[in-house]
Amino acid sequence: MPTAYITVPPADADEIAETLIEERLAACVNQLSTTSTYRWDGEVHRDDELILLAKTTPDAYDRLVERVRERHPHDVPCIERFDESDILESFAAWRAESVE
Repeated sequence: MPTAYITVPPADADEIAETLIEERLAACVNQLSTTSTYRWDGEVHRDDELILLAKTTPDAYDRLVERVRERHPHDVPCIERFDESDILESFAAWRAESVE
């Protein structure tokens, strides 16, 4: 079962998270505050962002990525996939039932 790691500006986090839930692309989306330091166009930037951890299924992952790319304000959004190898069975079953 994959979890998508997504960074977003705070102003966009709720809308993206709710879209993923409403469209059943994720069973749950956690939001965590972070500060990102990165290089863009030859300059170092430091921005407050939120990390979205979107719990999804292998079948829905590609659709989730496409939906995030449509809604995300950045040209190059951070979207990474983590696959769990050890997960509580009852949680895995709930997630599978919650995602279409």
